Amino acid sequence: MASTQVETVSTGADKARLVVAGLLVIGALAAFYLLSGQGAVAQWGGLVAGLALAVITFFTSESGKRLIAFGRDSWREVQKVVWPTRKETLQTTAFVFAFAVLMALFLWLTDKTLEWALYDLVLGWRR
Repeated sequence: MASTQVETVSTGADKARLVVAGLLVIGALAAFYLLSGQGAVAQWGGLVAGLALAVITFFTSESGKRLIAFGRDSWREVQKVVWPTRKETLQTTAFVFAFAVLMALFLWLTDKTLEWALYDLVLGWRR
């Protein structure tokens, strides 16, 4: 039996926050282009301020809170990872390279054997 995951229903206020965040992003981009005659400081200031307000507005919504919770959970999982030592990493890398070289030699020998068998023995084409 498959387990079902229950999603929370977004409220009207939550949807409004997301719409406001989107409008703030559009406003920030518009400010960047409309303030081009006012100088670089005003232009970039309008862009950064609008994007900062959009990010703050997004993180107050339910989606933003879930994103923050996901980030915290992911960071906890990354901290649980046991990373290999330098010696283990070098040994594994050497094993992979050695295997690749052996496999290349095997495939080359197989190719040359089949070439010899087909062209020289079966077809009788001498080079």
